[in-house]
Amino acid sequence: MTRSLLAVVFLLLMVTGAKASQQGVIVLQNWKAMDLCTKQAQAAFPDFTADANAKRDAQLKACLESRNLPPRQPQSPGN
Repeated sequence: MTRSLLAVVFLLLMVTGAKASQQGVIVLQNWKAMDLCTKQAQAAFPDFTADANAKRDAQLKACLESRNLPPRQPQSPGN
């Protein structure tokens, strides 16, 4: 009896806790979009020269701004 009661309580907690809030869903979508911008910038300028770093940071900033996402810290060591 106790095991079945614990199983029911556990299942209820799983069902109610598994729902994501709307804000949480939006945050995850924004993180995925930010990661996509980062991957695109890295693919466009894969070298780690000072010039490529600056161009990569500029492209990342432009991509984030175009999607109305928060900026990231520059990856270039000189900034």
